[in-house]
Amino acid sequence: ANKLRTKTLRNTRNPAWNETLVYHGITDEELQRKTLRISVCDEDKFGHNEFIGETRFSLKKLKPNQKKSFNVCLERVVPMKRAGTTGSVRGMALYEDEMNRGGEVEERGKILVSLMYNSQQGGLIVGIVRCVHLAAMDANGYSDPFVKLWLKPDMGKKAKCKTQIKKKTLNPEFNEEFFYDIKHSDLAKKQLDISVWDYDIGKSNDYIGGCQLGITAKGERLKHWYECLKNKDKKIERWHVLQNENHTASD
Repeated sequence: ANKLRTKTLRNTRNPAWNETLVYHGITDEELQRKTLRISVCDEDKFGHNEFIGETRFSLKKLKPNQKKSFNVCLERVVPMKRAGTTGSVRGMALYEDEMNRGGEVEERGKILVSLMYNSQQGGLIVGIVRCVHLAAMDANGYSDPFVKLWLKPDMGKKAKCKTQIKKKTLNPEFNEEFFYDIKHSDLAKKQLDISVWDYDIGKSNDYIGGCQLGITAKGERLKHWYECLKNKDKKIERWHVLQNENHTASD
């Protein structure tokens, strides 16, 4: 989920890619502890990648909104393959320092959500923008993700919405909006349950992770809901960490 790769350039020892690869949802806290590892590989016709060399950058050296260029030699450090991973040297990988997170709920990726109470339409507009670094649920190392929304309690069938399914990706872009017809005064009593699922044909879908926004939430989840209630007709976007918490069964 944290790997990006360029296109393959054939039959050259002096490749010029001129590509821009983007990592979405990186926080200031993550910039202080993450390292960008760039590895260069040779792809043969059977799809195997032979390691050429690599270099690493500590992201805490970067300044906001300032482009920084490097001219460096590649190191010929043969990377260690982790058990259960395939193609571990392909493309670019963002590695975080090993941290002891004992006792915390397992993180399963992040989701970018927008909230806006539209006073003209008299309802809540929820935008599901994208997810990043989702947990892989399928044997091919990817997932087929979609997002479910549930505004609860007491909203009946109108309370549940779903995005489209994005095939074979751990960084899906949805850009979908959903409208809930509800009085502004009633929003304070509601909770928005957001869950991300891996679609599987012919069997039950796999739960990837979720988060709940509302007055009973904590931290960023509470702050996002409160800002939405306070600022009518203003779209407010926030990233939220998906966690492997209690969830309802997929439809």
